[in-house]
Amino acid sequence: MIFTLCLLVCFCGLTLGQEDLPETEVTSETGSCFPDMCKFLKEFEAMKAKLEAVETNLKETESQVLVLKSKEALKVVFSAGILGNSAIGPFDTPKTLVYTRVITNLGNAYNQHTGIFVAPVRGMYYFSFFYHAGGEHAAHLFLMKNNDRVLESYDQMTLNDGADNGGNAAFMELQQGDQVYIQLIANTHVWGNSYSTIFSGYLLYQI
Repeated sequence: MIFTLCLLVCFCGLTLGQEDLPETEVTSETGSCFPDMCKFLKEFEAMKAKLEAVETNLKETESQVLVLKSKEALKVVFSAGILGNSAIGPFDTPKTLVYTRVITNLGNAYNQHTGIFVAPVRGMYYFSFFYHAGGEHAAHLFLMKNNDRVLESYDQMTLNDGADNGGNAAFMELQQGDQVYIQLIANTHVWGNSYSTIFSGYLLYQI
Protein backbone atom coordinates (compact mmCIF):
# COMPACT_ATOMS: atom_id res chain seq x y z
CA MET A 1 0.00 0.00 0.00
CA ILE A 2 2.86 2.44 0.78
CA PHE A 3 4.41 1.70 -2.58
CA THR A 4 1.10 2.39 -4.32
CA LEU A 5 0.75 5.74 -2.55
CA CYS A 6 4.26 6.74 -3.58
CA LEU A 7 3.45 5.98 -7.20
CA LEU A 8 0.27 8.06 -6.97
CA VAL A 9 2.21 11.00 -5.54
CA CYS A 10 4.75 10.79 -8.38
CA PHE A 11 1.92 10.65 -10.90
CA CYS A 12 0.25 13.72 -9.43
CA GLY A 13 3.53 15.60 -9.45
CA LEU A 14 4.12 14.77 -13.09
CA THR A 15 0.59 15.76 -13.97
CA LEU A 16 1.00 19.13 -12.25
CA GLY A 17 4.25 19.61 -14.09
CA GLN A 18 2.40 19.08 -17.32
CA GLU A 19 -0.10 21.81 -16.50
CA ASP A 20 2.70 24.41 -16.25
CA LEU A 21 3.91 23.74 -19.80
CA PRO A 22 2.61 25.78 -22.73
CA GLU A 23 -0.34 24.19 -24.41
CA THR A 24 1.42 24.09 -27.77
CA GLU A 25 4.35 22.15 -26.30
CA VAL A 26 2.08 19.56 -24.72
CA THR A 27 -0.06 19.00 -27.77
CA SER A 28 2.86 18.96 -30.15
CA GLU A 29 4.76 16.36 -28.15
CA THR A 30 2.06 13.78 -27.27
CA GLY A 31 -1.41 15.01 -27.99
CA SER A 32 -2.95 13.90 -24.65
CA CYS A 33 0.19 12.91 -22.62
CA PHE A 34 3.91 12.47 -22.92
CA PRO A 35 4.99 9.12 -24.43
CA ASP A 36 7.01 8.26 -21.29
CA MET A 37 4.04 9.10 -19.10
CA CYS A 38 1.71 6.86 -21.11
CA LYS A 39 4.19 4.01 -20.82
CA PHE A 40 4.53 4.65 -17.09
CA LEU A 41 0.75 4.60 -16.59
CA LYS A 42 0.42 1.28 -18.41
CA GLU A 43 3.20 -0.26 -16.33
CA PHE A 44 1.66 1.19 -13.19
CA GLU A 45 -1.74 -0.38 -13.93
CA ALA A 46 -0.12 -3.74 -14.66
CA MET A 47 1.87 -3.57 -11.43
CA LYS A 48 -1.24 -2.60 -9.49
CA ALA A 49 -3.12 -5.62 -10.85
CA LYS A 50 -0.24 -7.91 -9.88
CA LEU A 51 -0.15 -6.47 -6.36
CA GLU A 52 -3.88 -7.01 -5.94
CA ALA A 53 -3.50 -10.63 -7.09
CA VAL A 54 -0.64 -11.18 -4.63
CA GLU A 55 -2.69 -9.67 -1.78
CA THR A 56 -5.62 -11.96 -2.63
CA ASN A 57 -3.37 -15.03 -2.69
CA LEU A 58 -1.82 -14.04 0.63
CA LYS A 59 -5.23 -13.70 2.28
CA GLU A 60 -6.31 -17.12 0.99
CA THR A 61 -3.05 -18.69 2.18
CA GLU A 62 -3.43 -17.11 5.62
CA SER A 63 -6.97 -18.48 5.91
CA GLN A 64 -5.80 -21.99 5.00
CA VAL A 65 -2.93 -21.81 7.48
CA LEU A 66 -5.31 -20.71 10.27
CA VAL A 67 -7.65 -23.61 9.54
CA LEU A 68 -4.78 -26.11 9.56
CA LYS A 69 -3.39 -24.66 12.79
CA SER A 70 -6.77 -24.86 14.51
CA LYS A 71 -7.14 -28.51 13.53
CA GLU A 72 -3.57 -29.34 14.48
CA ALA A 73 -3.89 -27.58 17.82
CA LEU A 74 -6.81 -29.76 18.92
CA LYS A 75 -5.35 -32.84 20.55
CA VAL A 76 -7.58 -35.21 22.54
CA VAL A 77 -6.01 -38.16 24.37
CA PHE A 78 -7.00 -39.82 27.63
CA SER A 79 -6.29 -42.92 29.62
CA ALA A 80 -7.60 -43.74 33.11
CA GLY A 81 -7.74 -46.59 35.59
CA ILE A 82 -9.87 -47.45 38.62
CA LEU A 83 -8.29 -46.69 41.99
CA GLY A 84 -8.44 -49.32 44.68
CA ASN A 85 -7.77 -52.99 44.89
CA SER A 86 -11.14 -54.62 45.40
CA ALA A 87 -14.12 -55.97 43.49
CA ILE A 88 -16.59 -53.57 41.86
CA GLY A 89 -19.99 -55.24 41.76
CA PRO A 90 -22.08 -57.26 41.39
CA PHE A 91 -24.93 -54.70 41.24
CA ASP A 92 -28.64 -55.22 40.65
CA THR A 93 -28.66 -52.73 37.75
CA PRO A 94 -26.13 -51.69 35.09
CA LYS A 95 -23.52 -49.23 36.33
CA THR A 96 -21.24 -46.76 34.55
CA LEU A 97 -17.67 -47.42 35.61
CA VAL A 98 -15.84 -44.36 36.90
CA TYR A 99 -12.12 -44.49 36.16
CA THR A 100 -10.79 -42.18 38.85
CA ARG A 101 -7.04 -42.50 38.33
CA VAL A 102 -6.29 -40.26 35.35
CA ILE A 103 -3.08 -41.26 33.61
CA THR A 104 -3.43 -38.61 30.92
CA ASN A 105 -6.30 -36.35 29.82
CA LEU A 106 -5.06 -34.03 27.08
CA GLY A 107 -7.98 -31.87 25.97
CA ASN A 108 -9.99 -32.58 29.17
CA ALA A 109 -12.68 -34.50 27.30
CA TYR A 110 -12.81 -37.29 29.88
CA ASN A 111 -14.56 -36.64 33.21
CA GLN A 112 -12.99 -38.58 36.08
CA HIS A 113 -16.03 -37.90 38.29
CA THR A 114 -18.62 -39.41 35.95
CA GLY A 115 -16.50 -41.83 33.89
CA ILE A 116 -17.88 -40.29 30.68
CA PHE A 117 -15.92 -39.06 27.67
CA VAL A 118 -17.63 -36.22 25.74
CA ALA A 119 -16.48 -35.62 22.16
CA PRO A 120 -15.32 -31.99 21.79
CA VAL A 121 -15.58 -32.05 17.98
CA ARG A 122 -16.92 -34.22 15.20
CA GLY A 123 -14.23 -36.70 14.24
CA MET A 124 -12.89 -40.22 14.07
CA TYR A 125 -11.91 -41.60 17.48
CA TYR A 126 -10.33 -44.75 18.84
CA PHE A 127 -11.35 -46.32 22.18
CA SER A 128 -10.13 -49.33 24.11
CA PHE A 129 -10.85 -50.92 27.48
CA PHE A 130 -9.29 -53.73 29.49
CA TYR A 131 -10.34 -55.34 32.74
CA HIS A 132 -9.17 -57.73 35.40
CA ALA A 133 -11.72 -59.86 37.28
CA GLY A 134 -11.96 -62.74 39.72
CA GLY A 135 -13.31 -66.10 38.67
CA GLU A 136 -16.02 -66.31 41.34
CA HIS A 137 -18.36 -63.95 39.42
CA ALA A 138 -19.06 -63.33 35.76
CA ALA A 139 -17.51 -60.23 34.13
CA HIS A 140 -19.44 -58.40 31.44
CA LEU A 141 -18.69 -54.88 30.11
CA PHE A 142 -20.19 -52.76 27.34
CA LEU A 143 -18.53 -49.91 25.47
CA MET A 144 -21.41 -47.43 25.15
CA LYS A 145 -22.02 -44.53 22.76
CA ASN A 146 -24.76 -42.37 24.24
CA ASN A 147 -27.40 -45.04 24.99
CA ASP A 148 -26.25 -47.57 22.40
CA ARG A 149 -24.02 -50.60 22.91
CA VAL A 150 -21.02 -50.61 20.56
CA LEU A 151 -18.81 -53.41 21.90
CA GLU A 152 -18.75 -55.92 24.73
CA SER A 153 -16.32 -58.15 26.54
CA TYR A 154 -17.29 -60.86 29.03
CA ASP A 155 -16.19 -63.95 30.89
CA GLN A 156 -18.34 -66.59 32.58
CA MET A 157 -18.08 -67.50 36.26
CA THR A 158 -15.71 -70.39 36.96
CA LEU A 159 -14.92 -72.16 40.22
CA ASN A 160 -11.45 -73.34 39.24
CA ASP A 161 -10.18 -70.12 37.66
CA GLY A 162 -8.60 -67.60 39.99
CA ALA A 163 -8.62 -64.57 37.67
CA ASP A 164 -9.82 -63.41 34.27
CA ASN A 165 -8.73 -60.65 31.91
CA GLY A 166 -10.42 -59.22 28.85
CA GLY A 167 -11.02 -56.16 26.74
CA ASN A 168 -11.99 -54.77 23.36
CA ALA A 169 -11.40 -51.76 21.08
CA ALA A 170 -13.00 -49.91 18.17
CA PHE A 171 -12.79 -46.93 15.84
CA MET A 172 -15.85 -44.70 16.17
CA GLU A 173 -17.15 -41.66 14.30
CA LEU A 174 -18.55 -39.20 16.84
CA GLN A 175 -20.49 -35.98 16.60
CA GLN A 176 -19.68 -33.10 18.91
CA GLY A 177 -21.27 -33.82 22.28
CA ASP A 178 -21.52 -37.61 21.87
CA GLN A 179 -20.81 -39.52 25.07
CA VAL A 180 -18.69 -42.66 25.37
CA TYR A 181 -18.35 -44.72 28.56
CA ILE A 182 -17.96 -48.24 29.94
CA GLN A 183 -20.98 -49.94 31.47
CA LEU A 184 -20.81 -52.84 33.92
CA ILE A 185 -23.73 -55.20 33.31
CA ALA A 186 -26.01 -56.15 36.22
CA ASN A 187 -24.96 -59.13 38.35
CA THR A 188 -21.36 -59.03 37.06
CA HIS A 189 -18.15 -57.52 38.41
CA VAL A 190 -14.62 -56.34 37.64
CA TRP A 191 -11.61 -55.87 39.88
CA GLY A 192 -10.76 -52.28 40.69
CA ASN A 193 -7.14 -51.88 39.71
CA SER A 194 -5.58 -48.75 38.23
CA TYR A 195 -2.95 -50.79 36.38
CA SER A 196 -5.09 -53.42 34.65
CA THR A 197 -8.70 -52.13 34.50
CA ILE A 198 -8.22 -49.28 32.02
CA PHE A 199 -10.31 -47.07 29.71
CA SER A 200 -8.52 -45.11 26.95
CA GLY A 201 -9.26 -43.14 23.81
CA TYR A 202 -8.02 -40.46 21.45
CA LEU A 203 -9.02 -38.31 18.49
CA LEU A 204 -7.53 -39.55 15.22
CA TYR A 205 -8.70 -36.60 13.09
CA GLN A 206 -11.52 -34.11 12.73
CA ILE A 207 -14.19 -34.55 10.09
